[in-house]
Amino acid sequence: MPETPKSSSERHIETIMERLEPGSDRYEVLDKAKQFKSSWVELGEKLLQVSSKGRFREWGYQSFEEYCVQEIRIKRGTAEKLTMAYRFMEKEEPQLLSTREDLKPLPDYRSIDLLRKAKEEKGFSEEEYGDLRKSVVEEERSHPTVLKKYKEVAALREEVNPLAPLKASISAARRLDSTLRGLVNPPALYLEQVGEMIGHLEEELEALSMESGGEAGSLREI
Repeated sequence: MPETPKSSSERHIETIMERLEPGSDRYEVLDKAKQFKSSWVELGEKLLQVSSKGRFREWGYQSFEEYCVQEIRIKRGTAEKLTMAYRFMEKEEPQLLSTREDLKPLPDYRSIDLLRKAKEEKGFSEEEYGDLRKSVVEEERSHPTVLKKYKEVAALREEVNPLAPLKASISAARRLDSTLRGLVNPPALYLEQVGEMIGHLEEELEALSMESGGEAGSLREI
């Protein structure tokens, strides 16, 4: 049976791997990227290490985003979902990581990221979150099915809790701040502006939360 033709991204990655020492950190990340579809957890774990330790700078890249796009050939948004999904699963579903050597496939990283958003950004109730988690972890529903359920509940939550979009905005602003600080020479003006924006959003959320009797939750929940 003929082999499936390799994509340009796979050929690009293999070209870089040929110049590296097998087993080195950089080689290992590229190897996981090749196996992305079947081992997103390993890639997410490796990318989290590359980002947090700033290894991309040692390899000649100015930012984590530049490294992901040019070497790993994945978009910034995908890298962000991978690392955040891995971090969330490490915190909330460690049993899945401890059994990842089993033949049972792990949930789609996009579905895990939806679980993270439901818990950290959208303010799902325990029952709503539990139902979504069951679809992802226990019933192993496809990502499109999980996404449909997530959107339905998220829409209802925004109607019930008008502060949900504001919480999501604060979470997004914090991610932007974290990304900027990962640059070699982060632009001071941008950092200042993002910091001011976060402060303004937090003050607005605090004020609106007090008006609604604190039902929207505190900033620590974001």
